Amino acid sequence: MMTEWLMIPRWWRVLLAGLVGMVLLSGCRDAEMTALDAHLDTLRQRPEGSIESLPPAPVYPTADYSQAQQRSPFSAERRTQEGVAASSQGDGPDRQRPREPLERFPLEQLELVGTLTVGGQPSALIRAPDGNVYRLFEGHYLGTDFGRVTVIHDAGVELVERVRDGGGAWRQRQRTLEFNDSSQAAE
Repeated sequence: MMTEWLMIPRWWRVLLAGLVGMVLLSGCRDAEMTALDAHLDTLRQRPEGSIESLPPAPVYPTADYSQAQQRSPFSAERRTQEGVAASSQGDGPDRQRPREPLERFPLEQLELVGTLTVGGQPSALIRAPDGNVYRLFEGHYLGTDFGRVTVIHDAGVELVERVRDGGGAWRQRQRTLEFNDSSQAAE
């Protein structure tokens, strides 16, 4: 008998096994499922409880904007072209002078590691991201925004940077380079 079963083509055997499985599964249907379905249908037909009606939608007053012709507080003041040209030439940085080594790095990447006063002349020691320590005096430049050292004191280095504003004019910005916590702990 076993050899006869093996002689039947494979696709017939798969089909026959599927039919036998369907017959067996159809006998597993629960007789009480119809009673459950009928009970659920009666529950769906008569919902219980009540839902409150929604409150009326609020009415908001409309506002008229009468300042449309005024300058926006979110945009920079517009300057006349003459004012921009004069300020960008007269107040701008000197691009003809040779660049100093610390002008390659943003001010945030520079670290003040010490200050010295030799012969009454103060100087500062600055560590750059390249690992070198540079000695600066008042009048030297550092940072990418044309920062010029104005004062060196025991607590830090004060400098003035030249940056462009929204209108294209050059503005001065005061900045201070101070000791951070790790450099003070090393002293």
